[in-house]
Amino acid sequence: MLEPARHHLPDQLRPNLRLVFVGTAASTRSAELGHYYAHPGNRFWRAIHEAGITPRRYQPGEFAALIELGIGFTDLSKSGVGMDHQIAAETIDVPGFRAKIETYRPRTIAFTSKKAASLFYGRPSAAIALGRQPREESWPEIFVLPSPSGAASGSWTIEPWRELARWIAS
Repeated sequence: MLEPARHHLPDQLRPNLRLVFVGTAASTRSAELGHYYAHPGNRFWRAIHEAGITPRRYQPGEFAALIELGIGFTDLSKSGVGMDHQIAAETIDVPGFRAKIETYRPRTIAFTSKKAASLFYGRPSAAIALGRQPREESWPEIFVLPSPSGAASGSWTIEPWRELARWIAS
C-alpha cells in the first residue's frame, strides 16, 4: 500500500468561484487515478450533468476543466484515503478548510455527503438535513448533498442536486 500523502488530490480552487464541491477525502480509486469522484460506481459526474450544473457529462479525468465553469473541488482531509468510515479523525482539517474558504470566497459550498457536513458542523449526520442550509453570516451559501458514492445508493436522490443547480443559476 502506498503512503496516504502520495494519494491526496490537489485542491482546485481560485478566488470567487460560483461553487466548490467538498468531500470528506479521496476514495481509493480517486487517489490512484488522481481524479475527483473517479470510481465507476460514483454518480457524481452523472448527477451534476443531470441536475443542470454542467452543460455536458464530464469524465473524472476532466475535473480540472470545471474551474473554467466556476466550479472547484476540495476535501476536508487532504491526506486521508478511502471510504468515509476509513478516514482517520486526525487527518480531518476543518480549520484548514475554513481558512481556504475565507481566502477564496466562493459563492456556494456543496458538501457531497452528510458525513462531510457533519464533520464541518460538528453534529451527527442524522441531525443534518439535505439541501440548502441556514445561512452563516459572512459565509457562502452551503448545501448538503446525498453522497454520490455507490456505497451510499440506499439514500440516493437527485433532488438536492437540482436544488443546488437552481440556486447557482440564479
